[in-house]
Amino acid sequence: MNEYQGDSGVIQLVVFGLGSEEYGVPITQVQEINRLTAPTKIPQAPSFVEGIINLRGKIIPVIDLKKRFQLPWADYSDSTRIIVINIAEHTVGIIVDAVTEVLRLPLQSVEHPPSMIGGISAEYLYGVGKIGERLLLLLEIDKILSKDEKSQLSF
Repeated sequence: MNEYQGDSGVIQLVVFGLGSEEYGVPITQVQEINRLTAPTKIPQAPSFVEGIINLRGKIIPVIDLKKRFQLPWADYSDSTRIIVINIAEHTVGIIVDAVTEVLRLPLQSVEHPPSMIGGISAEYLYGVGKIGERLLLLLEIDKILSKDEKSQLSF
């Protein structure tokens, strides 16, 4: 099922920043948003996997989205957050620079993405949301990990 489809013609998104860009994911895929805690490193994990954390007794992998998308990396700040999301029925934490808002976006404000935006391949994108002068990159969160990567992370 596509998380961007809705009966009301409106999607509710959690909006977050990575560098100078804004991204959104459907709120239905977000379990919770936490302050950054230092993940435990995993030997021989892919470079974008920061490690694992214990989330109320459940061990989950944590992915740095900037590294995953090969964006310029910067030190973590007080605004850095881990968004706990569901990817293909598994729980994963993604590190983002800041969570900025939750908003409702009419589906008619969403356009198909160009093949490449800011170095991010369109395979990760559902579309581009237009909010006045702002552009919001809408992620296909289920596609940010390949089948091989999911199996490496014990999915």
